[in-house]
Amino acid sequence: MSSTARILLGLILGALVGLALAWLDPALATRAADLVQPVGRLWLNALQMTVVPLVLALVIVGVGAASEAAASGRTARRALSVFAILLSAGAALMALVAPLLLALLPRDPATVAALRAAIPSASTVATAPNFGDWLASIVPSNAIAAAAQAAMLPLVVFALCFGFALTRIEAGRRARLIELFQALADTMIVIVRGVLWVAPVGVFALVLAVCARAGHGVIGALGGYIAMQCTMYLLATALLYPTVMLFGGIPLRRFASGIVPAQVVAASTQSSLASLPAMLESATTRLGQPNAIAALVLPLAASLFRITSPMQYIGSALFVAWIYGIEVSAAQLATGAALAVVISLGAVGLPGQVSFMATTLPVTSAMGLPVAPLGLLLAVDTIPDLFATIGNVSADLTASTLVARRAERDP
Repeated sequence: MSSTARILLGLILGALVGLALAWLDPALATRAADLVQPVGRLWLNALQMTVVPLVLALVIVGVGAASEAAASGRTARRALSVFAILLSAGAALMALVAPLLLALLPRDPATVAALRAAIPSASTVATAPNFGDWLASIVPSNAIAAAAQAAMLPLVVFALCFGFALTRIEAGRRARLIELFQALADTMIVIVRGVLWVAPVGVFALVLAVCARAGHGVIGALGGYIAMQCTMYLLATALLYPTVMLFGGIPLRRFASGIVPAQVVAASTQSSLASLPAMLESATTRLGQPNAIAALVLPLAASLFRITSPMQYIGSALFVAWIYGIEVSAAQLATGAALAVVISLGAVGLPGQVSFMATTLPVTSAMGLPVAPLGLLLAVDTIPDLFATIGNVSADLTASTLVARRAERDP
């Protein structure tokens, strides 16, 4: 049984047991929730302990990979620029539209209060700083203290500075340091995979406690989260078509029909990497892109670019804010969006559940929001993954089209 199937099984069993207890005997349901809730908290703590070293290593290695790609030629540099623009656009779209969708989600005060009470105790929610304090906090005065306090934005800024500085030192020393940080990231991933191996138990405990206390209302709330994520992924995919028409010089109908085979493979495999051969065929045969450009840009996109990743991180954080009734400020949204774009560049190659916790946790934390509900969202986020993969493959082909068009204009 796959990891995704096991987690979904834990989710379903936890929901069924919790709802049954809440219906049969609310007092017994409360006692059962008190009993299993520490198990869920223990599992979430085990995931959180890997986040700081993993994010630090991923950002440094990601900067090194991007630098090496940019050094390989003009086409690669153009591709990286397109990736950055599309990632930023996706993050901005999520930050602007997702709060509007969440405002439409019915909010029953009793259900939300029970949902908050059922989630393992959250860390103190940081109040939104004023702009001056926020700006001053971006650069850490002490990188080690930032890591100890899990201050993710200053930590990522330090990692970016470290990564860019690393590209300026002697090649042999740079290679050894990058190898060290890659080994650190690989080690953290091994730990996370071990924790995720027991994810069905942790998810079962979290969901049972939530459903036992909050009742069937939690199903509607999580359903709203799934609907929001799927809607945003579909909206981002739809906006790629006029983008190609306006900036790629390809008629809308030709682009739409040309990428269908790759989208079908993406839907069936739910893997951008497995869709790469179909993307190459669509780009060269159906869209008429030069082989040299498609063969460089599309594998690079599969390694560094996943347009729905920042959207996923921001959407999860905003749903956490919805649960707690927190008004997210413009500074918090800007922080989350910028951090989501940077982190996504280093986390593309991670497995799904590893990627979710390693990237959504720091974005949510940097926005000053509780991270305790993320264990629940990990379980249900596998459902929108189909739409996310289709969006990622469509964006990869959009990027290669835009790069090919730029190469025609400025060879």
